[in-house]
Amino acid sequence: MPKPRLTLKIFFFLVLADALETFHQFCFKKSAIFEKDPSLAGVYDLLVFFKGVFSSPFFWVGLLSLILMFIIWSTVLSKIDLSVAVPIASFSYIFVALVSIVFLHETITLLRWVGIFLILTGVIFVSVSGRVKESL
Repeated sequence: MPKPRLTLKIFFFLVLADALETFHQFCFKKSAIFEKDPSLAGVYDLLVFFKGVFSSPFFWVGLLSLILMFIIWSTVLSKIDLSVAVPIASFSYIFVALVSIVFLHETITLLRWVGIFLILTGVIFVSVSGRVKESL
């Protein structure tokens, strides 16, 4: 059986899945911050919180993008190895941080950027080590 190859089309779908993952995370965050400081002390507070979340259009758009991402991701995984797909898809760590800064006005500390960089470096090492092992 021939080895699955990473084509430009599959790479495009991986980037699209990353973008959709970032988008649905953003939408879920927006749906969860409808109230400035929600009190989640009791069952009633949780019901009020979930009522607010479920009434947010961001929640439903985020859910739709999550479903679309799942379909694209499943399609990608049927074409290439998981060990190839996940390292490429891990760029969503950067995308989420950038979206958080630009649209949610969050502060990303230097230490958090270093952590993101270390995660991506580790993913690259794991990805490259798989290729080195295959060539031996």
